[in-house]
Amino acid sequence: MEWFFYAVALPFALLFLASAAYALYWAAKNGQLKEFEKNAASIFDDEEPVGEQTDYFPGRRPANETRR
Repeated sequence: MEWFFYAVALPFALLFLASAAYALYWAAKNGQLKEFEKNAASIFDDEEPVGEQTDYFPGRRPANETRR
């Protein structure tokens, strides 16, 4: 069973590590790691402001919100 680790699991682990390292390199090279707060807030707009929950699980609305 030791051969399984060396022949299969270890190459997959190394491939995963190399992929993760390349993804981090690509993100740093393309400026994805700069200005975290600005980039994180870019998905919000006037219909869904920062810090206000506008979506819920089906059947679970907050108690203080009235149904439309």
